[in-house]
Amino acid sequence: MPGPPTTAVDTARLPSPAHPPQNRRISIPKATVELILLRAQDAHPLWVFETTHRAYFESWVNARPDNFYTPVGFDHALQAALQLQATGQAFHYLIWLGGELAGRINLTQVRPAPYHSASLGYRIAPTHSGQGLASAAVQAVMHKAFQVHGLQRLEATARPENPASIRVLEKNGFHRFGHSRCSIQLHRQWFDLLYFEAHAQPQAPAAPV
Repeated sequence: MPGPPTTAVDTARLPSPAHPPQNRRISIPKATVELILLRAQDAHPLWVFETTHRAYFESWVNARPDNFYTPVGFDHALQAALQLQATGQAFHYLIWLGGELAGRINLTQVRPAPYHSASLGYRIAPTHSGQGLASAAVQAVMHKAFQVHGLQRLEATARPENPASIRVLEKNGFHRFGHSRCSIQLHRQWFDLLYFEAHAQPQAPAAPV
């Protein structure tokens, strides 16, 4: 299968990262929420999204290498993501709201038959938190996972300190199945992880042994 087209990031078009507006909460109809698979032409808006909200994201997840935020490093990461997507190893969806990139939601670590599974992760711009966008995006990507990509099981993690993410998962039918202690290090501190799963169909009861 041919690889994705290469699109270098145009440094002349990349603005300096701006500080996100504070306390901006705008209610946008869910009908305007679109999930679109990552494309090479999305390089510019995605770079702006990642650099603008870098500090916020890095307060919850480990920081990417500094060279990710350079034109060359970002282009390399984009092409790698597109290649994984072209070979069915991952599906990277961008969350658009009325023409604005408001988040991204990914299906990664895709495992084909006999597992038919993937890991779900997302990040929402802080300017769009608290609006139900994460829940709507998870619902939409679950439909794509089960109906478009033929998956049967999704797995996701959340930290106990993040009740909002836990609510998003549980609202969309995820069930907790594990709790690992001191399993992720962030800013030199260790945190627990909660494990959740959702299935395309209700699980049949196990046959008696």
